[in-house]
Amino acid sequence: MFNRFKLDFGKLKIDLKFIGDIFILAGAGLSVYYLLNTILNEYLDNTIKNKESEKKGKGILKKIQNSNPHLKNISLNQYEKSLLNSLVTPDEISVTFDDIGGLEDIIDELREAVILPLTDPELFAVHSHLIRSPKGVLFYGPPGCGKTMLAKAIAKESEAFFLSIRMSTIMDKWYGESNKITDAIFSLANKLQPCIIFIDEIDSFLRDRSSSDHEVSAMLKAEFMTLWDGLKSNGQIMVLGATNRKNDIDEAFLRRMPKTFPIGKPNTDQRKAILTKILKDAKVDEKEFDLEYIVQATRNFSGSDLRELCREAAILPVREYIKENYNYKSGKLSRDENDDLPVRSLKTSDFTQNLVTGVMNGGMHTMALD
Repeated sequence: MFNRFKLDFGKLKIDLKFIGDIFILAGAGLSVYYLLNTILNEYLDNTIKNKESEKKGKGILKKIQNSNPHLKNISLNQYEKSLLNSLVTPDEISVTFDDIGGLEDIIDELREAVILPLTDPELFAVHSHLIRSPKGVLFYGPPGCGKTMLAKAIAKESEAFFLSIRMSTIMDKWYGESNKITDAIFSLANKLQPCIIFIDEIDSFLRDRSSSDHEVSAMLKAEFMTLWDGLKSNGQIMVLGATNRKNDIDEAFLRRMPKTFPIGKPNTDQRKAILTKILKDAKVDEKEFDLEYIVQATRNFSGSDLRELCREAAILPVREYIKENYNYKSGKLSRDENDDLPVRSLKTSDFTQNLVTGVMNGGMHTMALD
């Protein structure tokens, strides 16, 4: 009896081991399945994205070649083609220096230091050993003051291609791919010159280097600097950066941007110029609209704050008209067909209603309301 129990117990041990092996094999099989499934899905997603990106890139390249016959025979590698989605042609940019108010002094200097080197590089060839067009230009200052707008206006005025670069454009999870993309940025700009390489929030990419930097990040910055130094000094390729935090940029990169332009919050005269630009096509009440009062009441407002203020003010007359003429039964506006301008003109009170709150874009501003 005792021997039989031992035998059964031994068989029981063998069965438990067998079951354990089954569980291990099943777990390993599931792990392999999920791993392969993830890799396959990621591969398929990347393949679809690459095909869509390649298709879009071909369309952009064809459009560029049609409008620029000298680029008919241009050949691009896969990395350069992927960057075409970040390329903006001069025809697609609607912003000009005429649309920017209050920055006339900076615009005059930009024409001399940036626009002319891009459009007429031969002017700088006479004294090339003394006068060199800048390889880099930096706009810095608080947000909403027109840094990106200025960059687009430069591309428009100079008729240069505008290559807008973001961190997501450069960074890649595969080792070494980011360096190849960085190389493609400069090689594409060289083939399309004149070209502006624009990096918004440049401090997030070219910040201070330290020993704690990740290897990939350190290599990427070194690659960018090497390629930047390799640019020809004919002014046909320019790196243009914009930042809110100039002090966070590495000194080595600042040295490569000798032309720096502080874009601060507009003063009284600049606010008046900006508001005049924004409201040039608006219908204002000549008797009840006081531009000077609004200018004085918007101290510490940025350019984007002023645009938002005007937008909110323009909504009020429309809102009043809707309330007075909306027919809830028919769901339509009761409008006189002979009335070409049914909405009333803008008044100073439309602006002061928004100014009283003192809050624009989530921030409190100092105001000079009576």
